[in-house]
Formats: sequence, C-alpha cells, structure tokens
Amino acid sequence: MDSFLDISDQSLTKTGEELCGDQVRTLNVGERTIVVLSDGLGSGVKASILSSLTSTIIATLERSEVPLHEVIKTVIGTLPICKVRKVAYATFTILQVNRSTGDFRIVNFDNPTSFFFRNGRHMELEITSENILGQEIKFSKGQLQRGDFIALISDGVQYAGLGQVMDFGWGAKNIAHYFEGLFMSHARNSLQIVNAAIAETRRLYQAKIGDDATIVGVYARQRNALMVLTGPALKTDDDEELVEKLLNFNGRRIVCGGTTANIVAAQLHVEVETNIETMRPDVPPTGTLPDVDLVTEGIFTMAKALDMMRTAQGEISYVSSDNNGAALLAKELLQTDSIHFVVGQRINEWYQNPLLPKSISIRRQLVEEIAGFLLGLKKEVKVEYY
Repeated sequence: MDSFLDISDQSLTKTGEELCGDQVRTLNVGERTIVVLSDGLGSGVKASILSSLTSTIIATLERSEVPLHEVIKTVIGTLPICKVRKVAYATFTILQVNRSTGDFRIVNFDNPTSFFFRNGRHMELEITSENILGQEIKFSKGQLQRGDFIALISDGVQYAGLGQVMDFGWGAKNIAHYFEGLFMSHARNSLQIVNAAIAETRRLYQAKIGDDATIVGVYARQRNALMVLTGPALKTDDDEELVEKLLNFNGRRIVCGGTTANIVAAQLHVEVETNIETMRPDVPPTGTLPDVDLVTEGIFTMAKALDMMRTAQGEISYVSSDNNGAALLAKELLQTDSIHFVVGQRINEWYQNPLLPKSISIRRQLVEEIAGFLLGLKKEVKVEYY
C-alpha cells in the first residue's frame, strides 16, 4: 500500500471527572500498525485504570506478535465481569493494518461499530461474530486504498445528545452522515476530521459531557516527506555526500544553519540569497537556494520553531501566520508525515554549552527534542548523524 497512515485521536472527559475512562494506544510491529481503543466501565479514576490495563495488555501481546485469537482470549480471560450489569469492566476495539498490503481487520468487544469510508462515502463492512470464553467478539475486514478513512468510537460519542438534543443520542447513521459531510468540505488530514467530529460531539452534549467520548481516525493518504539538513559534518570530506543526500531526496527540503547553507551553496556553485524582509527581532532572516524549499538560520530558529509547535500543541492552524523563519519551519514540520533529519556534528563553539560534555552539541540536543515532539504527534522520524 503506497500510502501513509495518518492517525489521530481526541477525547472528551465526562463532566466532573479529572481522568478520561477511554484509552488509545498506537504501535507499529513489523509491517503492522495496531490501534487499540479501550473504554473502562463507568468513568473517572476506576474507568481510566481499567481501560489503561486493557489497552496495555493488548499492546504488550501485539508487540510480542502473539496470534490475535490468543490476544483476545488473554484479555477476555483477564477482565472481570460486573456482577450487577453483567458486562465486562472494559470494552475494546482493535484495528490491525498491514502497511504493505493494505489489508485490515477490526476486532470489536462491546464497543460501537466502527465506520469505513471510501471516496468520502460510508460503506458497511461485513461483520462476523465468534464466541470466545463466553463473550461475543465481532470481526470485520477489508483492504485500505489511498483516500480511505476508518473511524473508531467509544459509546460516549454515539450517545451524545441523549435526552437533550435527540431521544436516542447522535446515533450511528447521523455520525456516518456527519463524517461524509466533512469529506465533502475537503478535509485533508485525520486531525482535521477528528477535531471537527469531537467538536460536534461536545456541541450535542451542550458542553455538559455525559460520558467519556473518544474518536480515533485512520486516514490512508499520500505521504508528505521532508528532509532537514542542519550542521556541517564532522569530516569535511562528507559535506558533498550530505548535499547529494539532500538534493536527491524525494520530498520537501530544508536547510537550517548559515554554515550548512553555505556548504550547500558551494556544492551548487551559487551564493545564498538573504530575505531581509523575513528578519524579526527574535528570528534571523531566511535565505534562498536552488532546489531547496526553505533555508533558515540554525539553532535560534530551530529552538523558536520548537517553542511555537509546543505552544500550538501540534496544531498547524495555531502557529503564527507571520512570514518568519521559525513559523515557516514549524509549519513545514507539522504538515509533514515523515521527517528525515540529517545532522552534522561539527561543533560550533558559539553554541556549545560549557556544562555539557565536549562530545555533545546543543544542535544534537535540540534536534532530539524536536524529533521527540514530532514522534508524540505520531509522525515518522529518522535522525542520521554525520
């Protein structure tokens, strides 16, 4: 499957509770991507502990590549049953996707039915069921193509508006119709779709959330790739290799650092053009190089971009619209799915922290901080040092 799995999730916590009783875990095991949504019985601390335990067990077994049926048996056998309500103390949905073939399977234990969309239209998946240790487990499967979207929900979403806006809550048909409307309005990424749907859920609850509500979106779409080259290599003989790696990259290309930009310019037999109009009191100006999409100053601009991304909590719409190097860099990083950092480790003494060992540079620390933040947004990140 020549597509990127764009995965996002958002939750609403029941009014009056500090902790959400729903838990979402995403992991990659070999060629498989696994998404787990667990809903603990009730709400608050107890529900949060139960859903966390359930999702952790599933994730641990999946990571160990235990066969699916054994995973289900282990979880079902572990979960206690409420003596009063005769239901398990936690429910779950497991989505498995083979990233090579696009084949997917959804396993559902007492959660609402998941939704599958192709070309923006809701399509019913065939559901089969199996009795495992006395519990009905539902299965559905299919094959993802580029543009397909899968939504997993907890029951707090389905029953939004119960007794307030609608007699029986939002309901599956209305949810499917709402998602179709989002595709018609040209939604382009999972976060945008999930944020809109969770906002509608909140509206239906009239801001008084009656139950923990979670939506997970999985969007198979074209991969947006980016390479960031920053810092000169330890060995000057490697500079040419770094520039070739950048210019041969199939995606957007960014150079961070004045020395790095000059190295690229030398290989291209040109000079870096400075864009004075982008200079700000706290952000150096950007530059221009052939075949490079963005050229910025190094440490200061990268640190400022990281601050902007953190302040915006990873949402590109909250990043400043000002045309400065840090904002432009932050937006490039946030709108990209796969980021490859190529980091030269030659130390610039101007940026060296005297409290750190001589072998560790500020640049390396900063790149690792940025990489960690982006990984937290479920982006693919690779860091290569020279």
